[in-house]
Amino acid sequence: MRRIVSNIVIILTASFVGYSALAQSPEQSGDIPSVDDKKWNLVWSDEFEGNALNLDKWSYQTDCWGGGNEERQCYTDDAENISVSDGHLSITALRKRTTGHALPDHLRKTRKLAKKAATKPYSSGRIRSLAKGDWVYGRFDIRAKLPGGQGVWPAIWMLPSDEHYGGWAASGEIDIMEAVNLGSECKDCAGGIEDRVHGTLHYGDKWPDNKHSGSEVSLSGSYDDWHTYSLVWSAGVMTWYVDGKKFARQTMDDWYTNAEKAEGRVLAPFDQRFHMLLNLAIGGEWPERNGNGVDKSGFPKTMKVDFVRVYQCASDPEFGLDCISL
Repeated sequence: MRRIVSNIVIILTASFVGYSALAQSPEQSGDIPSVDDKKWNLVWSDEFEGNALNLDKWSYQTDCWGGGNEERQCYTDDAENISVSDGHLSITALRKRTTGHALPDHLRKTRKLAKKAATKPYSSGRIRSLAKGDWVYGRFDIRAKLPGGQGVWPAIWMLPSDEHYGGWAASGEIDIMEAVNLGSECKDCAGGIEDRVHGTLHYGDKWPDNKHSGSEVSLSGSYDDWHTYSLVWSAGVMTWYVDGKKFARQTMDDWYTNAEKAEGRVLAPFDQRFHMLLNLAIGGEWPERNGNGVDKSGFPKTMKVDFVRVYQCASDPEFGLDCISL
């Protein structure tokens, strides 16, 4: 491991030219490194104590934009959509006709655009840690209980805090966990019932020339049990886990960006600050791709989060390579 770290440091200090150490490194083991072995320092967390969202750590996002995915919800800051109690965060989607901003905050640049409204048949919640929790490399553990149903789309993910390489997805996107249609009938699923979660990277160029790559895994036990979703992000390596078991790994050989600012930076776009988002979407291109739309029964739908914990590698906080398990 020290050899790998030394090689990476040489690469980084040489303007990111050349790369071989990680490509030659052994495959990681199947289990996530323990947080109890003093390899990891806890640097940010929310245990969701009290009875309100901690606004020192999170901000609400309120709009009916739908992320460009044709989603069917408006995100609000109402307590019925986002609440904290009994040590848990609850993000709840309601079958409730809701009106709000048609555009996300970064597109509401003029008074005319700020007044533009949209109405959707569902309401839900979305929060982010932008400017309150932003990280380059680390370990991210999120313990959550997911809702099911055709058209239901819970997500735990990360976006670039500065968009250093340009608009989506030139600056990247990291999906720690996404799931669609859990518990619903599925033609291409083992057992015929959807039980998979996904870990994905988005990169390449600005839409529509963006690319993505990722993997999926069937959950052990029921999808609506508590599960811990984890990402270990080190310089040039990302590994995804569920309940401590690895299910996906990507290296810098798998991603890239075409941004001019990235010239000679072999880790780009995943060498910049990212922040976390938690949300529950309803409908959209992905969950409705099977032609089954949104099942209107069974609402409200709730994603519960027990904790969000962010660690840095104690012996190598700059690159995190010491904490990769080989």
